[in-house]
Amino acid sequence: MVFSSPLFLFLFLPVVLTVYFVLPGLRARNTWLLLASLAFYAWGELAFILLLLVSTLINFALGRWVERSEVPAKRKHAVAVAVLVNVGFLAFFKYAGLVVASLNFPLHLLGFAALPVPHLALPIGISFFTFHALSYIIDIYRRKWPAAADPRDVALYIFFFPQLVAGPILRWNAIAPQLQKRFLDRALFAEGVRRFVGGFAKKMIVANAVALPADQIFALPASELSAPIAWLGVACYTIQIYFDFSGYSDMAVGLGKMFGFQFIENFNFPYTAQSIQDFWRRWHISLSSWFRDYVYIPLGGNRVSPWRNHLNLIAVFFLCGLWHGANWTFVAWGLFHGLFLVLEKTPWGIRLQQFPRPARHLYTLFVVMLGWVLFRADTFSGAADFFAALFGLGHVVQAQPWHRYTGNEVLWALGLGAAFSMPLWSVVKSVGVKVGNFLPPPIQSLYFGLGQIIELVLLVALLLISAAWLAGGTYNPFIYFRF
Repeated sequence: MVFSSPLFLFLFLPVVLTVYFVLPGLRARNTWLLLASLAFYAWGELAFILLLLVSTLINFALGRWVERSEVPAKRKHAVAVAVLVNVGFLAFFKYAGLVVASLNFPLHLLGFAALPVPHLALPIGISFFTFHALSYIIDIYRRKWPAAADPRDVALYIFFFPQLVAGPILRWNAIAPQLQKRFLDRALFAEGVRRFVGGFAKKMIVANAVALPADQIFALPASELSAPIAWLGVACYTIQIYFDFSGYSDMAVGLGKMFGFQFIENFNFPYTAQSIQDFWRRWHISLSSWFRDYVYIPLGGNRVSPWRNHLNLIAVFFLCGLWHGANWTFVAWGLFHGLFLVLEKTPWGIRLQQFPRPARHLYTLFVVMLGWVLFRADTFSGAADFFAALFGLGHVVQAQPWHRYTGNEVLWALGLGAAFSMPLWSVVKSVGVKVGNFLPPPIQSLYFGLGQIIELVLLVALLLISAAWLAGGTYNPFIYFRF
């Protein structure tokens, strides 16, 4: 079940919200949210629900063990066991096939028979699930927040349906206090609705409109891939992945607010970044900050020699790439970004800061878009063919016509995507407020009242348009669902 589905929008969410606000007391409401979250996951992954519940109970027990261990050596031992259990769980389901397939290549060179490659069904959202579990254990170890006294709290922290399958990645020390005490009011609920509808519109109106041409172009053989079509494909995918994932994150943040929770923001207009370092401060913030706090800083961060710091960055982005998928193209994408982060810590980074802002922006977009080719390609040969096409080096026999992929809907989505990749709406609202502050009091009240009505009309219009596109059965993929 995904947020952009009729079942969720018109049945699941209304029922969950209605019962939630009727129930008395926070404990009853938390229990209801846990049951709803289990039903949400079981709808698409019934076969794995028991396995994940057992894993949650194991983490509850491990958390208690870590908290009760006063001897430092025993506490570290308990954490090591917890990390091995959770990472082992992830590795078994997500990376077993990659490991065996990678081993078969040297075995073939040495003349040995190939090992059978396991094809295991991947539990939806397992990467997010694992990082939540690790955060639970590590936050307890660091004494940031005590272990849960009730396993239902751990289960709700991990299974809470707004963030279960695609984040944002939450920290135990941030969510645990909210499980015990949170406030519900109309203003927070209204803000949640606005965020949810905005994210829904991002997904349906922009991301889905460019998803089909992106998929079609990346599926073309090299002999049909001209440079203009290749750049169109990259542009479509660049818009798709941002509006798809940030839209889903906005919906998750909005849902959290409806139930009184405050989630970490996951995006901050990453395509306005002035460097790759700046990009990673803005893109998938909950993941990049997780790696920073739980991997990069423990490895020494910036407190070590330059060469060791560069090695730490490469290691972190190797893991970042691997986290995204069991394919070496994801690892290459991570290392590609890690390489540019290392370069920006050399004299090149100093020179980059001296460039005009437009030049820094173009550099960042160029690097990010090239990186998306590795991220999107299924194989290295496919990525190589696409790179060759981008720079006019491919052997084109019969180029695809431009008009096949550039209907009005796609062009509008590209334009809206480019405009709203920048904080356009925030600027409009800020200017509107400044204008209103100069008006006389009687006119000012009318002015701001009219502004609220316009915002409400726009919100309703976005909801109706998005719902209409959903009901019309438009192409509706979700990129991060497989992670």
